[in-house]
Amino acid sequence: MPLVRIDVTLGRTEGELRQVADAIHEAIVEVYGIPPRDRFQIVNELPTGRIIAQDAGLGFERTGDVVMIQIFTQRGRSDETKAALYDRIANGLAGIGVKGENVFIGYVENGPQDWSFGFGVAQYMTGELGVPQV
Repeated sequence: MPLVRIDVTLGRTEGELRQVADAIHEAIVEVYGIPPRDRFQIVNELPTGRIIAQDAGLGFERTGDVVMIQIFTQRGRSDETKAALYDRIANGLAGIGVKGENVFIGYVENGPQDWSFGFGVAQYMTGELGVPQV
C-alpha cells in the first residue's frame, strides 16, 4: 500500500509516463511482495526549472530527465530491504532509458493510523483492512 509520488519534467509521452510508473510499481511488488492491485501513484509533470535536483556533493550531473520519487509507506522494513527496493527501482527505470543519476528516491515511513482508503475511515484501525506485515 505504498503511496508513490512521481515528479518529472514535461516532455514525456503518456506511454513513457506509464512506463515510469509501471517500472516503479513492479519494483515495489517484487521487493515488498504486495498485491499488484495495491497501487497508489500520483504522477506530476512540471515545467523545466520546477524540479531542482543536484548531486548532494557526490560529483555527478543530472540531466533534465530526472525522476523524483517519494514513497510513503508503513514503517518496519529493514534497511537491507529498502536498499533492495532502491536498486530494483533504478534498474527498472534504466530498462526504459532513465539513467541512474536521474533517479532520486525519498522514503517516508508512518503507521497504520496514518492511512484512510476512503470514507474518512482509518481502515487499518477499524479492522476493515489487515495491517500489512512487513
